[in-house]
Amino acid sequence: MNRLAWFLFVSVSVLWGIPYFLIKIAIDDLSPVFVVAGRVAIAAAVLIPVALMRGSLSALRGRMPVVTLIAVVHIVGPFLLITYGEQHISSSLTGILIAVEPVVIALLMSRTEPLSPIRVAGLVVGFAGVVVLVGLDVSGDRYGLLGAGMVLLAAISYAVATMLVQRKAADIPPEALTVGTTAITTVVLLPFALLAWPTEPVGADSWAALAVLGVFCTALALLAFYRLIVLAGSNRAGLVTYVNPVVAVLLGVVLLNESIGVATVAGFALIVVGCWLSTRPAPAPLRKRELTFRSS
Repeated sequence: MNRLAWFLFVSVSVLWGIPYFLIKIAIDDLSPVFVVAGRVAIAAAVLIPVALMRGSLSALRGRMPVVTLIAVVHIVGPFLLITYGEQHISSSLTGILIAVEPVVIALLMSRTEPLSPIRVAGLVVGFAGVVVLVGLDVSGDRYGLLGAGMVLLAAISYAVATMLVQRKAADIPPEALTVGTTAITTVVLLPFALLAWPTEPVGADSWAALAVLGVFCTALALLAFYRLIVLAGSNRAGLVTYVNPVVAVLLGVVLLNESIGVATVAGFALIVVGCWLSTRPAPAPLRKRELTFRSS
């Protein structure tokens, strides 16, 4: 990956490493569907003027079916599944289940992007690092299994969406694609959000969390992620889910004065090694076979 791709990779990792914490704050006073609808509506409102100034919205003409599909599998479905799922399982288990995404992407893309032993080792090592870093906490309420299933389904949906963007929407400018997906999601969820409008006073911290989720963790993060997929491919872009827990742990250390133990250092190291192995170029023979397959 080039420097821009690495910059986008780090940016998305940071921007998607903080939503779990913010979601917990927001759902103290707001319903899950209101949080999801609110964050995507804010994202759309922020990016529509940008897309208009750039004149890129015309790129959506004739592409709405695929943009709608991406909106459903990348935002509507996963955002709702994760937000509802987090009500029943621990944040550490959420992070581990979401980290399944790169493995799913690798399996889905294995015909066109061969799985070399080095890449397989990288995926395994990186996933092990996530488990070591956040710990396997399976505590939750009586609906914990349902919550875990919802988050796992969200991870699979993310993987499918990432592959769709690379294959079907790589030529759409990121700001136009983000406007399209967030606007469609807003339209779909608005009626449900209105029904879930809060009847009790909402704390300033919940509103602030929702605003940050919308502007940074949705608008800016999706812009960067869609561009990253084009530059680095879906396999490498999906590795952000390995780095997200690192960001979450670092936030706990910096903001909550949490300690750094042996497991934290070991998890960091495993994730770094896993990402490095997974992003290495395929050996020459594999690349040659891939080119032959594509040309046949």
